[in-house]
Amino acid sequence: MSLPAHASPTDRLQTWLDGSTLHIRFNNPVRHNALSVDMWAAVPPLLTGAASDERVRLVVFSGAGEKAFASGADISQFEDMRAAKEAVAKYELLAEEALASIQEFAKPTLSCIRGWCIGGGVNVAIACDLRIASTDSVFAIPAARLGLGYRYSAMKNLIDLVGPGPAKDLFFTARRIDAREAEALGLVTRICAPEQLPQLLAEYTSALGQNAPLTIRAAKAITREILKASPDVDLQHCRDQILRCFESEDYTEGRRAFMEKRKPVFTGR
Repeated sequence: MSLPAHASPTDRLQTWLDGSTLHIRFNNPVRHNALSVDMWAAVPPLLTGAASDERVRLVVFSGAGEKAFASGADISQFEDMRAAKEAVAKYELLAEEALASIQEFAKPTLSCIRGWCIGGGVNVAIACDLRIASTDSVFAIPAARLGLGYRYSAMKNLIDLVGPGPAKDLFFTARRIDAREAEALGLVTRICAPEQLPQLLAEYTSALGQNAPLTIRAAKAITREILKASPDVDLQHCRDQILRCFESEDYTEGRRAFMEKRKPVFTGR
């Protein structure tokens, strides 16, 4: 049942504690669980509460309904939140803080994916430790079709998970892949038939509820140290490249084309 200690501040994010598992469910099914500003903002405080709750051994992210895990940005807020330079900075900060809070969470996290897992949905999934998916799931990173800049942390997560070749393939082409290809690439850990997804999830919630939490937490911490970025990485250059994308004419064209449901015409300016 839902507990006040883990209550979500927005109806578009459902939360409940089931045994030792805290469930966080994206609840925007009319828009295929597209990620709105209030959803991003709600994640860090929920994880802060879960970090100090000894009952919680695993956090599971999922999407309401059967059609989508999360389908990227909520387009109803796209114009207001991402058109102006200041709004871009605000939106990116909220998203970055939410994703960082998932990745830096000391306890295990798992994405239980069914249906569309697009853009920001992929970012949530790859920020988690584990990913399981139903065979009717579809994955894509459509940034190149929108003219978006993609943050360093998200690119690093993707490359750490699948390697630079597959990461560039997915990113450069913006193509959609099915669950079987996602499993072959290492984007998801395991897949199953849609009707078997609850059973597969229960396998993980049971195991994480029974296994030694300090051992698991230590393994997660050590893995994070192994995957840390080189001190030679020029993060400011990465941020400048992202900002250049958001300030470009191509981004304006990509955003308008997406909203008007037409193909964008990019010029590289």
